[in-house]
Amino acid sequence: MTKVGIAGFGTIGRVVARHIEASELPLTLAAVSAGDRGRAAAAMAALERPVPIVDTAELVALSDVIVDSAPTAAFRDIATATLSAGKTLVTVSGAALMQWPEATDIARAHGGRIVLATGALLGLDAVRAAAVGTIHSVTMVTRKPVKSLVKAEHVVRNNIDLTGLTEPLKIFEGSALEGAIAFPANVNVAAALGMAGIGPARTQLEIWADPALERNTHRIIVDSDSARFELSIENIPTVENPGTGRITAQSIVAALNDLVSPIRIGT
Repeated sequence: MTKVGIAGFGTIGRVVARHIEASELPLTLAAVSAGDRGRAAAAMAALERPVPIVDTAELVALSDVIVDSAPTAAFRDIATATLSAGKTLVTVSGAALMQWPEATDIARAHGGRIVLATGALLGLDAVRAAAVGTIHSVTMVTRKPVKSLVKAEHVVRNNIDLTGLTEPLKIFEGSALEGAIAFPANVNVAAALGMAGIGPARTQLEIWADPALERNTHRIIVDSDSARFELSIENIPTVENPGTGRITAQSIVAALNDLVSPIRIGT
């Protein structure tokens, strides 16, 4: 039985916990950690089999696999503790991982492993396959409802007024690497795309605030020596956090299932 610890028991962490409880695969929830223990305890009451709420060090000690669903600012501490212990880290924090490549060195030195869950972005199997050859260009255009972007760091820092927006507004254009710095909590999918393909510095990114949308949308165009393809996805936002799609938590669950399932579909 693989023991799973969840670092961050918010919108994503609670969904993952419920799926682990319901899973017929050899997965069990060992413990969780949370910045706000009071809120975590209230959420824990909804589980059939409550588990301890502990600090990061104890979480790692109790678990085989750590799911990182904490705020981006906590990524380095969680990753360092997990990987230094030679354990597996499952995360959706592509932007944080891209900006801190030392995590890979820690994993290599201690026998740890990093799994970047990317279910909120389709087609990465094709991008990775194309990267075995030569990719000429990758462009990603992200369009999000205004409510998904009003609290984004880049928007707040640059005093971009999104109130009363009546038509789409491009609020960023640059590389995926620059986008991850400007929007650390909003462009994890672009970071994953960059790492899977020609690199974040060469992956082009546009971000639009669109008052007509209700879903977070991503359109990707890839041109390579083996194929040219376009990908499009519309992610339904969670009620609790409009900036996070429902499929994000399910992506983590799928990654956990892959770790213990006798068959894996996709590369």
